[in-house]
Amino acid sequence: MKRSKPLRINWTKVLWWFIFLTLAASVVFISVAMALAPAEPDPASPYRRVKGDYVLMLLQCVVGVLAMLLPSFLRKKWQLVIPSKMMVLFAVFLYCAIFLGEVRAFYYNVPHWDTILHTFSGAMLGALGFSVINFLNRTDRVPVNLSPAFVAFFTLCFAVFLGVVWEFYEFTADGLLHTNMQKFALESGEPLVGRAALMDTMKDLIVDTLGALVMAGVGYVSVKYQKGWVEKLQLRREKKHPKAQE
Repeated sequence: MKRSKPLRINWTKVLWWFIFLTLAASVVFISVAMALAPAEPDPASPYRRVKGDYVLMLLQCVVGVLAMLLPSFLRKKWQLVIPSKMMVLFAVFLYCAIFLGEVRAFYYNVPHWDTILHTFSGAMLGALGFSVINFLNRTDRVPVNLSPAFVAFFTLCFAVFLGVVWEFYEFTADGLLHTNMQKFALESGEPLVGRAALMDTMKDLIVDTLGALVMAGVGYVSVKYQKGWVEKLQLRREKKHPKAQE
């Protein structure tokens, strides 16, 4: 009698689907809540959320759902494969930033939650920078042998640049949709003034840079001494089957 093979669970897919369904369900829940919420604050219930309070949550959840579909699009369109470890980090970050941060209000209720996530995102963008320059460096059209120091420097600049672009996005969304992504106001809606209004944006840029700097240092050591640490998080091009090329 043959023994049945033990069931192997792909925990990466389980985690991905859990986070994807959580964000998708949040889109539906927030849409219904926004439709039922009053347009203006009620003096009798000053802490009840109005329609404008749900705009940012809905925007972030929609962006999160689209971001989780991005790896599949990259694989089908350009045969770019994101390693499973990078996918796990990416999914967990979206869950912590969007569902816990916005929907569950961790940004307001958990001290330094935004700082922790921005530091982590700086490191993730640094890993992405390594993937980009490694991918370009391996192209057959323009083969170039880059030094580990230049690769680390590019990684730092790449991550900081994307951090600045994200702040552009937050500033634009706050202006057009009247959200509070840059935390220029308290949760109650009271606007901050002067240096206090700049603290969140500047703090985000600083910790983004620190996270990217740490990843650049780790990457430098990994490339120079061939440790293979960062390579496990890098994008790769999927090889086409010989029959598919005919």
